[in-house]
Order: sequence, then structure tokens, then C-alpha cells
Amino acid sequence: MTTTPVSPSLIPTLPGRYYTDPEVFRREQEALLESMWFCAVRSADLDRPGAFRTVRVGRESVLVTRDRTGALRAFLNVCRHRGARLCTEESGEVRRSLQCPYHAWTYGLDGKLVAAPNLTKMPDVDRDRYGLVKVALREWLGYAWVCLADAPPSFEDTVRHAAVERLGDPAAIEHYGTERLALGKRVAYDVRANWKLIVENFMECYHCATIHPELTEVLPEFADGYAAQSYVGHGAEFGAGVAGFTVDGSAGFGRLPGVAEEQDRRYYAITVRPNVFVNLVPDHVILHRMFPLAEDRTVVECDWLYSPEVVASGADVSKSAELFHRVNLQDFAACERTQPAMSSRAYRRGGVLVPAEHHIGAFHGWLREKLGEQAP
Repeated sequence: MTTTPVSPSLIPTLPGRYYTDPEVFRREQEALLESMWFCAVRSADLDRPGAFRTVRVGRESVLVTRDRTGALRAFLNVCRHRGARLCTEESGEVRRSLQCPYHAWTYGLDGKLVAAPNLTKMPDVDRDRYGLVKVALREWLGYAWVCLADAPPSFEDTVRHAAVERLGDPAAIEHYGTERLALGKRVAYDVRANWKLIVENFMECYHCATIHPELTEVLPEFADGYAAQSYVGHGAEFGAGVAGFTVDGSAGFGRLPGVAEEQDRRYYAITVRPNVFVNLVPDHVILHRMFPLAEDRTVVECDWLYSPEVVASGADVSKSAELFHRVNLQDFAACERTQPAMSSRAYRRGGVLVPAEHHIGAFHGWLREKLGEQAP
């Protein structure tokens, strides 16, 4: 049961149990994290054959590696023999194959079973059939997106559509050339809050004037509480005296080559459900990947991406990176302050959304639909 608003200006949120109940989180893992496209790894992190990274996707450990042809591949990180975890490290590099540390079953970088103790004495074993379980993989914006579903949903109609729906132009996000950018900074945040609180926070700016003094100095319209994500194609404009998207408003770097004139001096934010935020500014891109680990814990990995020339030159990116780092810390602290109240009797029926937050109601409707629930 949800809160019954006393005013048409207010619409109900999800009840508190959606943020605290392990069973709700399990259903989300199954219906969302393990069924949708999930942004797992930055492609450039796996820069040579044999490089690998393991990531948590729902309840599964997924192994992403680059094979001998240079292509990225993804597999469930499980040995087909007795189920041992194949790679126990978060990242690393192997020379030619992946070997289980338990019984030494060995797999090529294409996932095929290539060796095992006494395997030559078992000529009836189909090495392809007993290879690693493959996971669907697509590359976009310079990242590897994986999907655990047996029949993955259309990448274009789900992932790419989020950018088109937000920006109103299929080519708008391509102007930033994100796949060609270089990593200038990365920070991992361990947030003691439900992943949906983080999504909801990112989607609205009703809180911006309260907790984001640096951001509202650069983007004055955010002080009015209306998030740019509420409007198709709208980018928040830099303040009149602001030279760049930096913590003190000082100049950043030159505009990325493909960024259009109408995109200059503007900030665009995109939510790609279930786990990605994309932030576009003229001279760099900030991309957040969320890894929900429990109903009350989410790791968020944030990348700041700049032109390769900026990174190669050793330029100081601290002022531009510091702005959103502060925003992250402020946002995540707010989410952590909110999480304990989700189990309070005061929030048993949920809270309310003001008009500037009404678009969060669409997110809640989408979630309920994914979970197979009827609207209240």
C-alpha cells in the first residue's frame, strides 16, 4: 500500500520495503540485472589478448576477456567440471588460456575446453559442449555491455534508445566520440544504500540547491530544482561567468572535436537503466556504472574521460574531476542518510514526489512492470 497524496501536486513513491526487502532485491536481480543489458567493463581496460576482468552481474560472476583475435568475449566465471570459480581476482592477465585452480581444467580465450588432466583418455568428451558458458556482449561508448538472458532484448531498443529518448537526436551522443576518449580518472564508491535511491537521486535536482553548491554555481538553473532529464533535448547551460565545467568555474580543456555548437557550454545527463549514468559536457564525459551488491549496498564506479591528447600530455584534470567527485560524495551521503529510514514505520507506505520529481514516478512504474506487478 502506498501513501495517498492529499494534493494533486504530490504523487506516491514506492513503499519502503522496496529498498530493504531481500526478496525484492532477489526479484530485481532476476528480472532486471540478469535479464537486461548491463554495462560491465571499459573496453580499453582490456588492452591486450589475455587481459580479463570479473564483474558481479546480479547473482552471477561474469568474466570478460580479450581473445587472441582482439575481440572481447564474456563468460560465466564458472568451471564446467565441478563449478569452481575460474578467475578469483577482479582483474589480471593470462598468456594463452584460463585454467581452473581446482582441477586444472583449461579453456582457450574463446571459451573452448582445450585441456584437462586425463582428457586424452576421454575421447568422447565434446570440448565445445563443455566449454565456458557464453554471455552476450555488445560494445558501445567504449564499454562492454553484457546480458545474461538466453534471448537478450534489442540493444538498440533499450540501451541506445535511452540516449535517443533523452537527447531527441540519434546522433547527439555520438558527437562526443566517447569510445575514442581516454581515462583521466576513476573512483569507486562503496555506497551503503539501495541502488534505486541512487537512480532516483540522479534523476532529480530538487535537492541540488540544498546539497550541491559547486554544481549550482556552474549550472545556475539547477538551483531552481528542475533536472535537465525532465526535458527532451535540453542541456543545462553554464552560468554567465563560468568558463568550464570545473569545481571553481575556471576553464577546462578544448571542446571535443565532434561536439556541436548548440551542445557547447551545456551539460546533458542520461540514465540508461538499470545501471548507467552518462554525463556529457563539452570537454569530457563522466560515466557511472552501478553494481548493486545487496538491498542496502551498491558499488558505483565513476570514470572521467578526456581526449587522448589531454591525458597523454599529463594535463592536470583535477579541477574538472573534482567537481563531479564532490557531487558524487554529496549525493551518496544523501542516499546513505535515506537508506535507514526506508525500514521506518514512517515510510512503510512510502513518501511523495513533488512536481519537479514526477518523472521518478515513471521509473517506479517501469520497475513494477519489470517485476510483473500491477500499478497500485
